[in-house]
Formats: sequence, C-alpha cells, structure tokens
Amino acid sequence: MTLAIVLAAGTSAAGLTTAGLTTATGEPLADRLAAQLRLAGADQVRFAATLDELSDLVSTATAPVLITGTDLVAHTAVLRHLATSPVGPTVALVLGDPPVPGRTAVREERGQVVDAGALDALDGAATGVFGGALRVGVDDLPTLAAAARAAASGMLPVAAPIGPAGDVAPMPATGGAGARGSVAAGGPGSAVDRLFAGLTALGTLVFAQRVRLLVAHRVEDPAGLTAAEAAVTAVDEDRAELRLSVKEKDDFFSTYFVSTWSPYLVRLSARLRLTPTGVTVISVLFALGAAVLFGVGGRPALVGGAVLLYLGFVLDCVDGQLARYTRHFSAWGGWLDTMADRAKEYLVYAGLGFGVSHAGLGNGWALAIAAMTLQTVRHMTDTWYGVLHDEAARRPRTATNASGGIGDRLNAASTRVQADTGSVSYWLKRTVVFPIGERWALIALTVALFNPLVSLIAVLVWGVLAFAYTGALRTLRARWMWVPVLDTVDATLHRDDGPLVRWLPVVRPMGPLTLAVIAALGPAVLLVAALLSDAPDGLRWAVPVALLVLLIGGLGAGAAHNGPLDWLVPAALRAAEYLFAIAVGVVGAAPGWLIFGYVFVLTVHHYDLTARLEKRQAAPPLHAATLGWEGRSVLLALAAIAGIAGIGLATLGAYLLVVFVVSVVLAWFVRPARSARASVAPAGAGGAAPR
Repeated sequence: MTLAIVLAAGTSAAGLTTAGLTTATGEPLADRLAAQLRLAGADQVRFAATLDELSDLVSTATAPVLITGTDLVAHTAVLRHLATSPVGPTVALVLGDPPVPGRTAVREERGQVVDAGALDALDGAATGVFGGALRVGVDDLPTLAAAARAAASGMLPVAAPIGPAGDVAPMPATGGAGARGSVAAGGPGSAVDRLFAGLTALGTLVFAQRVRLLVAHRVEDPAGLTAAEAAVTAVDEDRAELRLSVKEKDDFFSTYFVSTWSPYLVRLSARLRLTPTGVTVISVLFALGAAVLFGVGGRPALVGGAVLLYLGFVLDCVDGQLARYTRHFSAWGGWLDTMADRAKEYLVYAGLGFGVSHAGLGNGWALAIAAMTLQTVRHMTDTWYGVLHDEAARRPRTATNASGGIGDRLNAASTRVQADTGSVSYWLKRTVVFPIGERWALIALTVALFNPLVSLIAVLVWGVLAFAYTGALRTLRARWMWVPVLDTVDATLHRDDGPLVRWLPVVRPMGPLTLAVIAALGPAVLLVAALLSDAPDGLRWAVPVALLVLLIGGLGAGAAHNGPLDWLVPAALRAAEYLFAIAVGVVGAAPGWLIFGYVFVLTVHHYDLTARLEKRQAAPPLHAATLGWEGRSVLLALAAIAGIAGIGLATLGAYLLVVFVVSVVLAWFVRPARSARASVAPAGAGGAAPR
C-alpha cells in the first residue's frame, strides 16, 4: 500500500507559512495536493504537522512513500510521474527555477542528485532546486526517518552508518556553507526542504525527476499561487503527456524518422488497450519476418524485409513510449524489452548470414557470427562504462583528478557537446557511436539497395570504427575518473565465473584486466590459424593450449577489481569465451549456423546478467547451473579433442537454453506467485489476512 504524506510543517523561503494557502476554487492547497496524490496512485494520504509525526508514519510503512510540502502547484501528471518513475527507488522532483535562499538547491549529474543543501554551500554548482516532493523507496525509509528526527531536533545529519534503531551521528547546524548536504536545520524554510537535504546528506542515492512540458511551481503567497494555477491551466495535460512519451534526447534516426509519427501509434495502442509487452512481442514478429525475407533473397523479398525491419524498429520505440504514456512500468517489462532488442537484432544477423550463404555470395555465417560477437562485446563495455560514469558522478573529485589532463578536457568537451542539443557536433557525436537506430537503418538501406553481403560488411566496418572510437575516448576518461565499479557489485557474478575458478591460484600483481586480455589472445590465435588453414581439423592438438591460455583469465578472479580500467574485465572475458567457442567450432568443422546458435545462447545468458545489473536485481535462480565461462570452455575443449565439437556445441547450447528458460520462469513467474500467496496467507486463528 503506497502511503503519501503532506508535510505541513515549516515556512516558505520568505519566512511565510504556506499551509493555509487557498486555491481559486476556495479549496486549501494542502487538500488539493492530497487529492492529486490519490489520483497519482497513493492508496492512503496522511497529513503530518511535524517532522516527528512524519518519522512515526514512515516507521510503519512497508511500501514506497510519497512526500510533498504544502507549497506545490503542479499538474497531477507531475506527481504521477514521480510516483511511477522507473529510474530508481528514491526520486525527487527537481525544478529549473533559479535557486533562492531558504530553498534546497541541488546539483545533479546523469540524472542523480549528487549534492543538495543551502545555495551558498554548493559554491555556484547548483543545477536546480528541490521541487518540494519526493518518493522514497522501501530500503531508504529508515534513513528517511532518521533524517526527519535529526531535522526536527535542529541538528544537521552527516553521512554516517545507520544504527539498528535508525539513529545517525548529528552535528549542530551552522546555518551557513558546510559539508555536503548541509542545511540550517533550525532556520527558516520548509520542513520538506530540511528533510530532503538531510536525506541526501546521509548518502542516500536520489534520482532527479525533471519537469518537462508540464508545469510545477513552488509558491509562497496568494499572488504566486494565482500565477502558478494560471500556468497549469494553460497546458493541455494529456497532450503534454503524449509528447513526453518520446525521449527528450534520442538518436538521429529515431528522432527524425520514428518519433515524428510514433506518438500516433502510441495513442492508438492505448485506445486498443495494448500493453507495452504486447507491442514488444509484435516488434519481435516483425523482426523475425524481416530475417526470413533476408534469408529468402530476391529483390522483392529484400525490400519487403527492409520495410518490416523499419516498422519493427518503430514498434520497438513505441513499446517504451507506450509505457511512459500509460505509466505501466514493470521489472519484467524492462527486462523483456532489453532481451527482445538483442534477440531481434541477432535474428536479423542470422537471416542476413543465411541469405549470403544461400545466394552463394560467401560465408555469410562467419560474417553474422562476427557481427554478433562484436556487438555483444561492445554492449558489455557500454553497460559497464555507464555504471562507471554513474559511480563517478556520486563521488567527489579528488585532488589528483579534479582538473587537468586529457581526460578532464575530454570530459569537459563531451559535456559541452551534449549541452548543445541539435547542433551538428551533437548529432555527429550521437551518430558516430552507431546506436541501434542507425544500425537498423543501415541494414534496411543496404539490404534493399544492394544485398545481405554488403549489409553485413557495412555493419562490421562501422561497428569496428565505432568500437575503436568509443573505446579510446572512454579509456582516457576512465583513467582520469579513476573510479572502481566492479568492487561495488558481485564481481564473481558479473565476471560469470564458475566453480573451476575457485581452484585456480590468485595472481594479483598483473591485475584482472591484463589477465583477461591475455586469456582472449590464445583463442584469437587459434581462430586465426584455423581460418587460414586448409585442414583446420589438424589443429585439434592446439585446443588444449588455447584452453590453458584462456584459463589465465581465472587467475585474477580473487584479486581486487579496483583499477581505473577494470570495468573492461567482463567484456574481455566475454570476448575470450566467444572466440574460444568459435575456434572450437571451426577446428571441429561444425556448421556455421550451429556455431552462431551456440554463441547466440551465450549472448542471451550474458545479456540477462547485464539486464539484471541495470535493474538492480539479484542473480538468476539457476546461475550456478550455467557452469561459468571456464566450465563451459573446458567441456567444449574436451568435445573438440574427442572429435565431436559439433555435438558438444549442440548439446551444451541446448542445455544452456533450457537452463535459461527455466530460470526465467522461476524468476519472473514462480517466485513472484509464491511471494504473492505468502503475502495473503491466513494469519491467526481467525484466518484474517494481514492488511
């Protein structure tokens, strides 16, 4: 049950009380906010006259809590977006209004509130002001209660461990510039401002919810209230929400060739009561149809496939836009969308590869395997660089990396380009990295105008150039940021280590990244030798050698992953395993489609891990049964030595696919159903369900 609290304590920035403001209809503003919170999804709305009262209410909550002050005038959609925001468990409304004394100013990076407090405490780095409303996730409620108690007592909370009772180490408020998140707890200003500043000072990860197209203002007096109400009335709320369903900053092709008309499909889908998941399934069918037509060949089929591919991409955008328009977000839907995107793209590669081979234009499966492997390794670096950047945004710059150096200059240049929305440099930067819209557009155009061979070669060439460009720049920027990320998560899980790694010694001096790169070199050399050999079967003796080199990657599993470039370790290990599997298939004369299928199953498994990382979820239920990258490689090596590489690839691939499917069913259907039954189980002799 979602609880909403209207906090009436405190005064405005001008030192005036806002609890008694009355709207144009004669209704108290606090009462209208309560009604809006109910429309935004709150099951229960309570009023808190003091921060101590709010702390007591929060202490009994078992679901996310919505909190507002009594000075907010906004569209109901603003509160609904806050309540349903998928970006994180704790989200705060942030306005672009100029910071003023008495209000909590914020500094945000990459959508995260990285600093909050008095205006002078931010040293001119403020990017906005707190909007007077926030949603706090369940895990952060003890910290919220502690911040409320500290603010109520006139003490300034500092970043310190939360004790068993939710207590914090306080320090007297100074009323001036101070530590991160400092605020004059006993001075004038809204209680919700003091509460929010205290929450961030305790180190809570808070994401920013910006207001775009809709209206939200904090008011201090009747004149301000009247002006804000007029601004709200002047905006068509539903039309604004439809426009908001489109990403504010998207890629070039998506912006000009999809989002210009996809909102019409969004509205139609909503009227037809289609769900985002349903639209995702339809987009998969379109991509599958395109792949089949690419495999069939012939100009009509290739053109038809290109059209289906474009429409499938449009629907791929529509499912997310529909979720934002209807506010139907779910962990399952987000996971499915991520997995479906990759599955669709790689099915298209399979269709192109078959089409090349079927038309006698060359070894299409080899090109398809190369494109899939390249794209997956690229995505692994993208994922972990995003984690790196988010972690860097939360950490203050040290004296050694605060300024200077090429990394600093690159970071500043990137920030300037990103801020210059719509400029030539902005679009070049977003296009050169070869995002999914540009990939699908390139495939559709080249296959319709030429043939699948040209399409696959174009994808590979642009993909390699984009990988080299992003890899070089990110490496320089990462060395400047010097922020470890793998030591903040379960490194064993995201390395995809198996049980055999535990038996290997730990080599610390070389570092896990160096060892992972060396691990990829053995399989790479074997693969090149097999491709150049007239009799690759004669290289079976080299498979154990390549395996031994591959296992070097396991020597760094127990070492600290805190180097500036160790975020590349998962991608390096993915490349090592894929190269070894491909080399085994080539040496064992396995058919190209079988090698493609096996690597495809591996990519599905690894994308599952990254999707769970992005959604902050635990390991898949049957992760241990996947054997780890080293266990799978050992089994393939044994199959190759025995002369049954094809059988080994088919058997292990089928096994992994079954494990993946069962894991998905357990994670997304069986376990949630059990939890739901447990939550409504009879309690006590009378059998009454808990409320």
